[in-house]
Amino acid sequence: MADSFGRGPETGYGEGYGGGTEPVAAARPLDSIDRDILRILQSDGRASIRSVADRVHVSRANAYARINRLIDDGVIRGFGARIDHERAGQGASAYVTLKIVQNSWRTVREQLQELPGATHIALVSGDFDVLLLVHTPDNRTLRELVLTRIQAIPEVLSTRTLLVFEETDLTPGTPPPDRE
Repeated sequence: MADSFGRGPETGYGEGYGGGTEPVAAARPLDSIDRDILRILQSDGRASIRSVADRVHVSRANAYARINRLIDDGVIRGFGARIDHERAGQGASAYVTLKIVQNSWRTVREQLQELPGATHIALVSGDFDVLLLVHTPDNRTLRELVLTRIQAIPEVLSTRTLLVFEETDLTPGTPPPDRE
C-alpha cells in the first residue's frame, strides 16, 4: 500500500533509515520552508500534501518535491503513530542501562533491536555505554526480559534497570495524557 507521498512498501522506511551502518551523505541545508514542513509533519504525520503546501505557502508540487527530498536525504526517517503504551497493554516501562564490551556496539545493537518492547536504543557516553527504553505488559515480563534476554547477551557486562513511573511525550502536537 502506498503512503500519501506515493511510496510503496518496497521503499520502506525501516531499513536504511536511522541507525543503519551504511554511510549517509550529508543532507542538503534546510531553509525556513523545510523547517516549517518538518514541524507540520512532526505534529501531524498524516497531513496531506495540499494542507502542508497551503500552510507553508508553496505549490503542491513544491511541497511534494521538498518532502521527497527530505525523505531521500534521510532527514525524515519515516512516519508513525505515537502510542500510549499503557493503553496498548504495555504498562511497565523502564530504561535499562548497559555496560558492554569495548567495540561491540553493532553486535549488541542488532541483538537489542530483536527484543520485544524495545523502542529506543542509544550509544551514550558516561558511566554506562547503552541506554535502552523498553515497554512490557508487566514487571514480571520486564524482569524476564532483563534477566534472561539482555543479560544473556555475551557482550553485555552489566545492566541497571530504571523503572518509569510516568512519562510525557514532548513531540509537537501531542495532546497531554488524560490521566490523573
